Amino acid sequence: MPPASLPARTAFIERNTKETKIQVSLSLDGGALDLLPSSTHFPSTPSSSTSSLAHAASPLSLPHIPEQTEETHASQTSPSQQIWIWTGIGFLDHMLHALAKHAGWSLRLRSRGDLAIDDHHTTEDTLLALGAAFSTALGARTGLARFGTSHAPLDEALSRAVIDLSNRPFFVGVFGFQNEKIGTLSTQMIHHGLQSWSQAAGVTLHVDVLRGDNDHHRAESAFKALAGAVREACRRVEGREGEVVSTKGVL
Repeated sequence: MPPASLPARTAFIERNTKETKIQVSLSLDGGALDLLPSSTHFPSTPSSSTSSLAHAASPLSLPHIPEQTEETHASQTSPSQQIWIWTGIGFLDHMLHALAKHAGWSLRLRSRGDLAIDDHHTTEDTLLALGAAFSTALGARTGLARFGTSHAPLDEALSRAVIDLSNRPFFVGVFGFQNEKIGTLSTQMIHHGLQSWSQAAGVTLHVDVLRGDNDHHRAESAFKALAGAVREACRRVEGREGEVVSTKGVL
């Protein structure tokens, strides 16, 4: 959590498209987060008539989404962080959980997408929404370290991530996955999802899986490396308050 003298870096984003409905609440410095608000797409107690109408009018899949007070496979609460994630794609939840945990974020996120079609729109739009929340929470990109780099191992796998809070979106990712899916997440959507996140976040990002035999390990080490790089780049630098870390004078 930031010192009381520093402003909180938080954001709440809703992204609604024909294919997906998404809510994101993010704090870059951890701490407490309010529950995501109820909405037309996320009613607190959905009725059978509401669900039937939505099912008839939309391709969105309508599985049960747990209450935010319920413990799930991608929820964790500690004195410094609150994390609760549900996208309907278990392995995506797992990766976003790892990203939030090791970046030091508090994150509440839920998605309702057209998973009856495939995982593309849900993954893409979830990462676009998370990237937009990141950029909004970051605010004026002043007084920050700006650059971050991190290596993260997971057993035999090793990944490197390098990030620049440049406000010039660009992504390069080399993952070397051997299989088409990890769980129900298409491996090609890991590349596309991080490309989408970089675009919405306004960052230059390079992620390379340097070695690894197991696709789960390769992916998880990549997200953990990204988390470490993000945490370093977002660090507030004492004595540089209000300064733009650029020879151009602007990011």
